[in-house]
Parts: sequence; C-alpha cells; structure tokens
Amino acid sequence: MFADAFSHLPHLRDKVTPPERSELRITPSVLAFWDERARGLGRPPDWRLSDKELEDSRSAVLDTLDAGQDLWVFSYGSLMWDPGFHFAEVRLAELEGYKRRFTFKTEIGRGSPERPGLMLSLERCLGNCKGLAFRIPSAIAEVESAVVWRREMIRGSYRPALMPVGTAQGEIMALTFASNPAHPSYVGELPLAETAALIASGSGLLGTNRQYLEQLAAQLQRLVIEDTYIDRLMKHVQLLADDRTAK
Repeated sequence: MFADAFSHLPHLRDKVTPPERSELRITPSVLAFWDERARGLGRPPDWRLSDKELEDSRSAVLDTLDAGQDLWVFSYGSLMWDPGFHFAEVRLAELEGYKRRFTFKTEIGRGSPERPGLMLSLERCLGNCKGLAFRIPSAIAEVESAVVWRREMIRGSYRPALMPVGTAQGEIMALTFASNPAHPSYVGELPLAETAALIASGSGLLGTNRQYLEQLAAQLQRLVIEDTYIDRLMKHVQLLADDRTAK
C-alpha cells in the first residue's frame, strides 16, 4: 500500500483490506483454483469468460487510455472495503445517472444453487451514486487492472466503461462497472421484500449475502454516504432474521 493513499480519507486507513490480505485479489493462480473448485462442483467449462475474452474486453476499454496515464477505478460495492488491487490514492466520488441496486441472481460467491443470492450493480437513474475512486499508478496499471478484470468481469455481468466521476479534488475519468441487462443472470430491480428475502437466505463459497449487505452498509456509514435503498434493505433483512428467531 502506498504511504499517502489515504491522505483524503485518513479514517479509512484500517477499514480497507490491503491487497496482500485480500481473498479477492484474483491472480492467475487464484483463478486456476476457482476453476478447480468449479469443476468439483460440476460446473461446465464455460462457467466463466475465457482468459482471451477477459483480456479482449479489458483491452477494448483500457487501450483508449494514453500511455503513462494513471487508471482510476470507481467503486460502489465490495471494492470500497476490499479492492484487491494496489492503489496510490483514494477519494470520495460521485457518478451521476446511476444508482446501486441488487439486480443479478448469483449462484457463486455469495450464493449457491441451493441458496441463491443477489449481486449488486449500477442501474441508470435520474440521481447519482456516491462511492470511492481509487487511483492505480500507470506503472502498475497493466497488472492491477487485470486483477480487477478477473474479479468483476469473470462472468460478463457488467458493462465496463470509462466515465466522468466527480470528486472534491476535481473531475476524473474512472473505470466503472455498470449492469449488463443482456446477461442471463440479470433479473432487474425486484420488489424490496423479494430482494430482502433472497439476501437474507443467500449463501455461497465467499460467505452469506447478508454479510455482504452488512459490510456495504457499514462502509457507507463510515463514509457518511446516505443510501435509502440500502437502509431499507437492511431493515427488511433484520426483520426477517427477527421473525426466524422468534419461530
């Protein structure tokens, strides 16, 4: 980790997992392990995008950057507390025209065939989404962006693009992963009660869907970011937990 990475947000210094301790730093060896686990679970060889598909999609977006240009990554979900990549700076950031929503059914990671969960994404809206922007220095952008790509684009659920993002230190162009409605796992925005029920029961190799929601809510609170959708989901999920305890 770079010494000055948290100069804008010093209170996050011990609230962001260092890449060397991250279970989501997806190196080629980690991806090979995931492939092995997938085979053991009976998943088909095409359970994820091929290495070539991943690299082709990465090149299509990032080859537009000028040589020697740093790469900014906008984060709105788990990247906010466990980015998995090395970075030199982090800022509060705001992306206009999008909102957080759980819109993808998942049976891997925080879900399973027996207990499917929902994956967070960015959906178009009239408002905005507040999160974090991480700056990856140009000298390591090739390696670190590949780490990000193996994680975020493993199943092609998102549409990656460089988008204008506002920060207190000035506007930047940041790599952003918005939803891909054409993906077969896309379910759109479900009724809040149905969303909460799936999150309350979802569980997979990376833990429970509820834990993810709780980590998200906690990081938003630390950043003093208000998100009524997440707040309402937290209340619904807690009510479901209370009902199950009462029974």
